[in-house]
Amino acid sequence: MKKLINKIENVVVEQMEGMVNAFEDIQASYSPRYLWRTPEHKQVALISGGGAGHEPLHAGFIGSGMLTGACPGEIFTSPTPDQMVECAQVVENGEGVLFFIKNYTGDILNFETAVELLHDLDTPVGTVVIDDDVAVKDSLYTAGRRGVAGTVLVEKIVGAAAKRGHSLEQCETLGHEVNNALRSFGVALSACTVPAAGRPSFVLKDNEVEFGVGIHGEPGIERCSYHQLDELVDQVMMQIMDNTPYTRTLRHWDRLNATWKETQVTNEAFDTDEKYIVLINGLGGSPEAELYGVARAVFKYANEHGMTISRSLTGNYCTSLDMTGFSVTLLKCKNEWLELWDDAVNTPALRWGI
Repeated sequence: MKKLINKIENVVVEQMEGMVNAFEDIQASYSPRYLWRTPEHKQVALISGGGAGHEPLHAGFIGSGMLTGACPGEIFTSPTPDQMVECAQVVENGEGVLFFIKNYTGDILNFETAVELLHDLDTPVGTVVIDDDVAVKDSLYTAGRRGVAGTVLVEKIVGAAAKRGHSLEQCETLGHEVNNALRSFGVALSACTVPAAGRPSFVLKDNEVEFGVGIHGEPGIERCSYHQLDELVDQVMMQIMDNTPYTRTLRHWDRLNATWKETQVTNEAFDTDEKYIVLINGLGGSPEAELYGVARAVFKYANEHGMTISRSLTGNYCTSLDMTGFSVTLLKCKNEWLELWDDAVNTPALRWGI
């Protein structure tokens, strides 16, 4: 293993220090660990977080029109409740705090604990659980669909709404609606190497791909043979567009009754005559040139099936260290969501309209 690191135990802190040096408007606390930026206007504070190793998710999306703060854990390990609570107390300015939580068991448990602690401190708090990965219904790391690259789209759209002055309740409802209109699917050509392990998390033959991989290297639907890109992308798009009914249970914090509420959510149908935002996301190790090859194949599939792609992004937004491969995210989009998407954003990893 060769990595651009010093001591393994200092990886996350040193990378945080580098980010603060590179972006003067971002501040950091190192004990407990979190990063934040003070908004220009009074608004709902938006906080996300999760294990490090997925950069630029989440700290790369701190800034105007997106996140207020982010809490990084160790690599592929959930942050702890004290990180979330202190970050929330630093950035909350009277409009409440909304947590974006990817659907992994550790993230759910720790963020839920933080919510309860903040409630006891009289801080208005809401939650949006993101579960956009349609590759599997259950995995080694989570109960139900995993939260992956679609998180970026939720954070952008709700971030624009918060900047416009939407209330905590409005932002939370919007987050739930966007999440249910999201689908993602990932493919790995080779595994990532976690520094603490020092070796790849799995090994593929030269003609194999992990089809439906998670962002921690979790197994997907199958390990299958790989022939050419267009065929692989067609298979990915068919998985995303599959409208087989699927109902799952998501939890959110009921502020009125100070309790957790479970809601049954049914997969939103995806039709070819809808408008879509598409994210072609690199997993960290694939050249950008190859990601544009994926983008070409995605647009080719859309044109052949009468789909309208209204907006698109191509690049590394939700990675898995040095994993080679890609994911495709589709959001079935309402016109008002497109307007929020187009609003100006200024973060280290996403910037337009400024």
